[in-house]
Amino acid sequence: MSLPSDVPALGETFNFAQHLLEANAGRSDKAAFVDDHGSLTYGELASRVQQMASALLALGVKREERVLLLMHDNNHWPVSFLGAMYAGIVPVAVNTLLTADDYAYMLEHSRAQAVLVSGALLPMLTAALVKSDHEVKKVIVSHPQAPLHPAEADFEACLHLHSPAARPAATSPDHPGFWLYSSGSTGRPKGTVHSHGNPYWTAELYGKRVLGLREDDVCFSAAKLFFAYGLGNALTFPMAVGATTLLMAERPTPEAVFKRWTGGVASLKPTVFYGAPTGFAGMLAHPALPAKGAVAMRLVSSAGEALPAELGERFKAHFGVDIVDGIGSTEMLHIFLSNRPERVRYGSTGWPVPGYEIELRGDDGQLLPLKDDGSSEPGDLYIQGPSAAMMYWGNVDKTRDTFQGGWTKSGDKYIRNADGSYTYGGRSDDMLKVSGIYVSPFEVEATLVQHPSVLEAAVIGVIDADGLTKTKAFVVLKDGEHADETTLKNFVKDKLAPYKYPRQIAFVDDLPKTATGKIQRFKLREQEAGSA
Repeated sequence: MSLPSDVPALGETFNFAQHLLEANAGRSDKAAFVDDHGSLTYGELASRVQQMASALLALGVKREERVLLLMHDNNHWPVSFLGAMYAGIVPVAVNTLLTADDYAYMLEHSRAQAVLVSGALLPMLTAALVKSDHEVKKVIVSHPQAPLHPAEADFEACLHLHSPAARPAATSPDHPGFWLYSSGSTGRPKGTVHSHGNPYWTAELYGKRVLGLREDDVCFSAAKLFFAYGLGNALTFPMAVGATTLLMAERPTPEAVFKRWTGGVASLKPTVFYGAPTGFAGMLAHPALPAKGAVAMRLVSSAGEALPAELGERFKAHFGVDIVDGIGSTEMLHIFLSNRPERVRYGSTGWPVPGYEIELRGDDGQLLPLKDDGSSEPGDLYIQGPSAAMMYWGNVDKTRDTFQGGWTKSGDKYIRNADGSYTYGGRSDDMLKVSGIYVSPFEVEATLVQHPSVLEAAVIGVIDADGLTKTKAFVVLKDGEHADETTLKNFVKDKLAPYKYPRQIAFVDDLPKTATGKIQRFKLREQEAGSA
């Protein structure tokens, strides 16, 4: 693996939070983050990060122990995340759209010693703590919405009680820095452990050298900070160049995005926007889509799922700005294969990011040969790069399967084009990526069959009119039983995170199976492809 010669190397001692604060020491009066409550300058951010480090240490949280970060995107999020890292404590950033059962599992799995939570999410956390056998030292509540209990502390009051930490923990680039949870085919999320050095490399190699972010940029990400994609977009990349970030707690509906595009928050118009294909499709179809002259975007990025060429072309025709599509993963922390602002090939995911190597391997695990024109047959995508995760916590088998001798197995199928770009060919397993979030068909199926009227269920991904993946369930009902589509959708929504419910349900007499009784989803996919 070779890195660009102009990328500064890391020393033996490196604390990522300290690195970002020192990089912006000369911008103390400039806005670092702006949310619906106000603005946070780089100087204020530095002081508050160091206060949070002191507060967590005062609670008795020790170096390399974990704290759960369950918080909507606002100015408290970067203070919490960087404050923990500054103290050598490991923040575990989790999806705000999950269930109490999910959070109970994550608390027990991570052994989190404290929780930083948004007031609106406190009831869900409380339910998770009741379900879990694991106890935490303290719950620190951001923007509480009700009086707090003795085991809970107000975020602002907690900061004000503590002086800034005198110095950061003397971590190294290879020490655990933070966790992100990645979904798995079993439905159980995997605790993906990233080092202090990993976000440095993604910011240097992708944020600076591919996207070309600048100090005068205003960045806005529809993907939330708890996603690997959103974490780079809205925290590590902007701070690496001294830019300003707009944070939005609410869902990224077209109306909410348009309000910020047109300067409806703090009179700031984003110059850089990060989205996902599902969101772009919804925005382009919305009657309130702003005119080109109403926005200030110079750069638009997409990831999370493959961008249909037609969507990119329609966006460019309306706004005069290309969508720069790429692919990343929680395991690699951010994008490793991408188009370029100055070189966009719609319908492809682009070229390897400098510092990353790509291989396509066959079913036998061997490197696929290139044809005379430089293209290849479809193969499994493997990546080698400096931002690969250290491990899946407490999951040796899956760690060994994914991280192989310096290479990371992505689980995606790709083909190499003659010009060296790569085109997505689907998932190597049955995992689905819907609206940029992995959904396990097994988890949805297991939930559907809990309904008293359902005998069997199979879930696959189908392509909608915009070329995006949506879930479709095939359901066999028990003899004499009845259930309609709305009833089953609501049943799944009540038991799982709402985004996991099947968008379509077809009632069938039986499901295709192997001789041993295993459901053959590929036959359902072929059936759907034939119907389309």
